[in-house]
Amino acid sequence: MNDYFKKQILRVTRASSLGEKELIQNLWSNYGEILRYKLIDSEYSSIVLKHVKLPISSSLHPRGWNSANSHNRKIRSYEVECQWYKNWADKCSPDCRIPKCLNINEHDKEVLILLEDLNQSGYSVRKTDVDLDDIKLCITWLANFHGTFINTPPKGLWEKGTYWHLETRPDELEALKDTELKEAATLIDKKLENTRYKTILHGDAKLANFCFSNSNKDVAAVDFQYVGGGVGVKDLAYFVGSCLYEEDCEKYEKELLDHYFKSLKLKLIKENSIINFKELEREWRLLYPVAWTDFYRFLKGWSPGHWKINSYSQRVTRRVLEDL
Repeated sequence: MNDYFKKQILRVTRASSLGEKELIQNLWSNYGEILRYKLIDSEYSSIVLKHVKLPISSSLHPRGWNSANSHNRKIRSYEVECQWYKNWADKCSPDCRIPKCLNINEHDKEVLILLEDLNQSGYSVRKTDVDLDDIKLCITWLANFHGTFINTPPKGLWEKGTYWHLETRPDELEALKDTELKEAATLIDKKLENTRYKTILHGDAKLANFCFSNSNKDVAAVDFQYVGGGVGVKDLAYFVGSCLYEEDCEKYEKELLDHYFKSLKLKLIKENSIINFKELEREWRLLYPVAWTDFYRFLKGWSPGHWKINSYSQRVTRRVLEDL
């Protein structure tokens, strides 16, 4: 990290110096890194930095997708994340907890997003294996997030949230070998878009982007590169698929959908929303398998051997295609 950014960190946090540095992870395709710094003589014992720096080489995508589309999508995603923290993040209440943004700084084609360290705020647990209660905690977060932004135009964000939607994935669609699914892709996309009720989506609501509280009674979410408009069940379907194998996706489908809509209803009541909830629930329940099929379409083109391509997804997709 250059001296300019180090000076900005010290200025914002009023620290006398930076202490121990920890690499949390490299950004996808080596577009930067996420770091944790200990701080000396600051009100913050540590902070998290998302440092975006374009790679020297464009050939580092782990699955070989190195097109101009891929590059431009990533650049736009970091612009969107900056807009999110500048103009939207403060609208999130504690029931959809996110890290507080302390500063955003751009310099010499690099970006530094300075964030609260959720570990120090009591959200230090990361999970790769979860039980049903853990899953419901995350689904409650999604419902609260969606309820906060119901029918709100996504100004400055992605018009369509999520990283896999059709307009941003022409290369993966071209690579798709499933002819029937390929031909139906536009219809599937339109079905998800031509809806009465929309919200702001997290856009990458996988298990890895949820931080569990030390008490295991709450979660916070991170990573807002693909936040934008859409139907809430797109986040829901993607999240469920990120933490359950096919048998459990089918076994718990109704229970998890019921939990989502119960939580969403409570949030909308809390927000004094005038939305017709029965109509919203009817519309979004019907779109859950369509959202699942939409991600499956992307996955089959992007990584045909992926573990999420399973018999449950195939059955859901078959039903959707028949309905179309």
